[in-house]
Amino acid sequence: MKFSVSSTALCNRLQTVSRVQSSKNSLAILDCILFELSDGVLSMMASDSETTIKTTLSVGDCDGGGRFAIESKQLINSIKEISDQPIVFNINEETLQIEINYQNGKYNLMGQNAAEYPIPVSGDDTYAQLTLPANLLLDGINRSLFATADDDLRPQMNGVYFDITPDFTTLVASDGHKLVRDRLLSVHGDEAHAFIMPKKPALLLKTVLPKEEGDVQISFNDRSAKIVLGTYEISSQLIEGRYPNYNSVIPTDNPFRIRVDRMALISALRRVSVFASAASSLIKLHIDNNTLTVSAQDLDFSTSAEESIMCEYDGNPMSIGFNGPYLLEVLNSITCQDIVLELADPSRAGVIVPAEQSDSEDLIVLLMPMMLQD
Repeated sequence: MKFSVSSTALCNRLQTVSRVQSSKNSLAILDCILFELSDGVLSMMASDSETTIKTTLSVGDCDGGGRFAIESKQLINSIKEISDQPIVFNINEETLQIEINYQNGKYNLMGQNAAEYPIPVSGDDTYAQLTLPANLLLDGINRSLFATADDDLRPQMNGVYFDITPDFTTLVASDGHKLVRDRLLSVHGDEAHAFIMPKKPALLLKTVLPKEEGDVQISFNDRSAKIVLGTYEISSQLIEGRYPNYNSVIPTDNPFRIRVDRMALISALRRVSVFASAASSLIKLHIDNNTLTVSAQDLDFSTSAEESIMCEYDGNPMSIGFNGPYLLEVLNSITCQDIVLELADPSRAGVIVPAEQSDSEDLIVLLMPMMLQD
């Protein structure tokens, strides 16, 4: 078996699919990438037994076909040092000896038996389907992924919840301290469905989606999902369990509305949070007369900081405390110039929304407050 391929194109694909691999695999063969050559197309697949990613690449000077596996780390580390040029693979199908020839040299390495590689079960014909533009899915994952939990007792909180209805599709994530509800108003299903996508396939999508255009097709049932986009295909087990009623925890009556420049608030938070207590990371926001004052203090070391920025607010003076890193995560996940902070009282969650949203989206981020010391 023989074929030639661009070193840069191959290395880019290998680096992408290898992201799914775990540092400690239950099967040694999962340290490898599975290759299959057929009709001038080379497919590459990597897996951690729960999540699998597959991609394809056209090759030249193809002679024969078949399947083989190569240990990924050694292969990637060797190919990434080759400048952009055609490289030729020669594979002895009986001994699995592999020779890789490039302009000024060659590599010799041993392949592994492809028959040992576990192939994910493709499922039956009862899958539900969701089709949506790649850019909308990328935006939804970027806005929600940071809010997922790492909770062994409530595993259903450890992923992104897709709530599909005939009217719109909602992406939800929460760790108990913060909650994201991102409605994609232009994306809808034929009927109501829902599933919870684990973090790893969501992170893979975050890596792959910027490279692709067009529509993404997600096929799923109660246990697994298959995501097809461009030259990539991701298969993953889903998180089982019922997701909490997220709408019930979003406060609807928030009389105090503060409009503020997002980047100005981020900059102030970064400067002031240096002086926050390491134990609590408490940041105090005081709003009065079109001025938002951001402050922090560490009583143990007798340090403090305070900074004021302009805002739009005409209500009664009030103060509320938030975890500084959590608030920064929320603000960094929103891409707009101004945000609106909706508050009821210092003991209830703050609602943060973009000041201006397009007709195709409805984003709400919830952040639980922290108790202020008198």
